[in-house]
Amino acid sequence: MSSESVPVATLDEVSHRYGSVEALSHLSLALAPAQVTALLGPNGAGKTTVVRLLTGLTRPTEGRATLFGMNPQRPEPRRRLGVMLQVGRVPETLTVREHVQLFSSYYPAPLPLARVLGLAGLEALSERRYGALSGGERQRVQFALAIVGDPALLFLDEPTVAMDVESRRRFWSGIRELADAGRSILLTTHQLEEADAIASRVVVLARGRILADDTPAGIKQRARGRKLRCHTRLSCAELHGLPGVQQVIEQTGGAVSIHSLDSDRTVRALLERDASVSQLEIHSAGLEEAFLALTGAGEEQAHVA
Repeated sequence: MSSESVPVATLDEVSHRYGSVEALSHLSLALAPAQVTALLGPNGAGKTTVVRLLTGLTRPTEGRATLFGMNPQRPEPRRRLGVMLQVGRVPETLTVREHVQLFSSYYPAPLPLARVLGLAGLEALSERRYGALSGGERQRVQFALAIVGDPALLFLDEPTVAMDVESRRRFWSGIRELADAGRSILLTTHQLEEADAIASRVVVLARGRILADDTPAGIKQRARGRKLRCHTRLSCAELHGLPGVQQVIEQTGGAVSIHSLDSDRTVRALLERDASVSQLEIHSAGLEEAFLALTGAGEEQAHVA
């Protein structure tokens, strides 16, 4: 087997419990080299537990975890790892540059300071103290600290929380650059747009089990129906009563987004009840609709406590 096909991290038939709660149930997962994998799932699906097991922060209750073919709790594989968790704390009195330089000293062959600041979008903030940064800017510093050691595998747990749109898109660009350079990346996120934009593989979890494992395009093909967007005088309750409607979401500017399993019947009924409908758009269902369909099925099928 070539080095390109050897997984960089695996979970093999892993179950993990917190007391009487089973967070993962007989889950198997292998992360390939030079691949961006997005791990999606509702709160409590087991995403963070997967990260903790693969980083050696937690031992599985059952099954086996490996990191570069070794026990994740050994120091050798963890030296090749970069981790950005949801909550990270560093001294607030140091500047961004000082933090990156300090973390660089922990590694034998760190990335150059300028490259780290560039990938994290921190060039203009390098002399600012950490305590003076916004929430999104602090997230970018945590990302910089995760990549400064030039890791072969990078774990990012909800990395763009508190980032604005511009920062998020620049962050995505940095992730793509790292993946193009051969890094493996596991991303847990609630941002479906994020997974669609940067991941080559999407794994959907619900109640500790894998419901789907495919490309973003493959996942989206599992979504049934279409998405409608329009302005209407009908209430959300009235829209829910239209034939074929599965979900209604109010949007800014008075518009509504409707997921329908039978868009033709939905549109006919909508126009019969409100002839003033305007700005009607119809699109194929996307990753969000597929995610909702898959996790909805998971809620019905799973029997995990």
